[in-house]
Amino acid sequence: MIKKFIDKLLGKSAGGAQGKSRFGKRQEVPAEVHKIDPALVDERAKNVVTTLQQAGYEAYVVGGAVRDLLLGLRPKDFDVATNATPEQVKSLFRRAFIIGRRFRIVHVVYGRGREHEVIEVSTFRAYMDNAAAEQVAGNERTSKGELASMKHAVDASGRVLRDNVWGPQEEDAARRDFTVNAMYYDPANQIVVDYHNGIKDAQKLTLRMIGDPATRYREDPVRIIRAIRFSAKLAALGFKMEAKTAAPLVESSKLLADVPQSRLFDEMLKLLQTGHAIATVEQLRKLGLVTGIYPLLDVVVERADSPFVKAALQDTDRRVGEGKPVAPSFLLACVLWADVRDGWAQRIEGRHGQRPQPPFPALQDAIDDVFNARIGDVSGRGKLAGDMREIWMMQPRFDKRTGSTPYSLVEQARFRAAFDFMRLRADVGEVSEAIAEWWQEFSTADDLRRQDLLEQVRDEQKTRQRVRTRDPVAAKPRGEAAARQRQDGSDQRQADDEAETEVEAGAVPPDGEAAAPRKRRRRRKPRTGGGGGEGGGSAAAE
Repeated sequence: MIKKFIDKLLGKSAGGAQGKSRFGKRQEVPAEVHKIDPALVDERAKNVVTTLQQAGYEAYVVGGAVRDLLLGLRPKDFDVATNATPEQVKSLFRRAFIIGRRFRIVHVVYGRGREHEVIEVSTFRAYMDNAAAEQVAGNERTSKGELASMKHAVDASGRVLRDNVWGPQEEDAARRDFTVNAMYYDPANQIVVDYHNGIKDAQKLTLRMIGDPATRYREDPVRIIRAIRFSAKLAALGFKMEAKTAAPLVESSKLLADVPQSRLFDEMLKLLQTGHAIATVEQLRKLGLVTGIYPLLDVVVERADSPFVKAALQDTDRRVGEGKPVAPSFLLACVLWADVRDGWAQRIEGRHGQRPQPPFPALQDAIDDVFNARIGDVSGRGKLAGDMREIWMMQPRFDKRTGSTPYSLVEQARFRAAFDFMRLRADVGEVSEAIAEWWQEFSTADDLRRQDLLEQVRDEQKTRQRVRTRDPVAAKPRGEAAARQRQDGSDQRQADDEAETEVEAGAVPPDGEAAAPRKRRRRRKPRTGGGGGEGGGSAAAE
């Protein structure tokens, strides 16, 4: 007891029972126990594992894919872990690419275009104490030159900045985050290798951190976001986060301030685009993390209950569930639309002492302000901003359904995204449902039907124009303008009467003035029973 206390006080952690406890005990679970259906394993993942094993290396399907297989689900992504180095992996596949600096991994690519599949291959990593790592004074952004030659480095707070030291499988399992993500499956002999009772936790529907949660969050604060993502994803299956794993989350969230903004932005997108956006918002509220993860994520949570943003989140979850692609530009355009819309209206109306602007320049300026205030300088802003801008700038063009505008609009590369955006606006009553249905039909119709649709719009506009012209209530002026019009009308009638009297009396009008009264008299209806009608006037003038 005393020896253990002294060892703990001195920070000793290597060797003996403590070392075994840290790395766990290897358990090989056969197929009759874990009951994974081999048919659920992707053939390309099998091919990667088989190729590595035939080359003499260890290789397993690893991570969340094994967890999903245990639960009887077909995984969407497959990762592979091996004792081959990235260079050795790359040499075995025709289309393989080494990526990353912080964690070097290999992407093995199958297929091309949108149908391509990526199998991510990582090398077993050694579990190293922070005391054994090289330390840098700055962070991942400020110490890039210093980190270039390092394989394992941490900053002053203990956050791991480099982790590219290779090691055995048991150490690789210990440095993974959650027990249910630290299992290895060999599709050849159908054995699951489990070091940290991941199978038991999967059966108990428990999300548990390997090791001390506070320490693990300090090593990599992004694990906080991963904890939220996995708890949201697995909540529908009944999983709950272990109390000890959840306890340090709020306090540890302060560590995210030192994580590069580009990395946080990418992690935020994973939260919102993996098919569990609504559940993620619920988990953030439940865990007390509605603010503080990332500024743009704070806006998402704040607006998640508004009809438009909620519809966008639900639509994103639906598309992911159906296996359809989703783009971050569309979802973020929905989240920030309220800012753009309000800024646009403010500029058009000239509020707060501003000079009123035409609609399109006003919209462009409103978009620029939103980008500067909400997006900032993050990875991928160039393309992201371009796509968002196109979606927003197309919205007023949907109001014009005549001439060549509809034809040119449907040919735009971002038309479908802009239309889906407008469709959501119609769903919440911001745009006429009839307009959304018209564009839906126009975008898919042949040329003959498109002509009919354009003619339909022209007829509707003519009908509305006639209704406005004939509507006495709509045409009736108000206030001083009405009084002036009544007075002008009275004066004009009096002048007409005087002109008619002159003509009937035989007076000859001066040159150049005879046509005017004749024209006015022709426009007026003949007076009932009158002897001084238009006929008399015309005869006198002749």
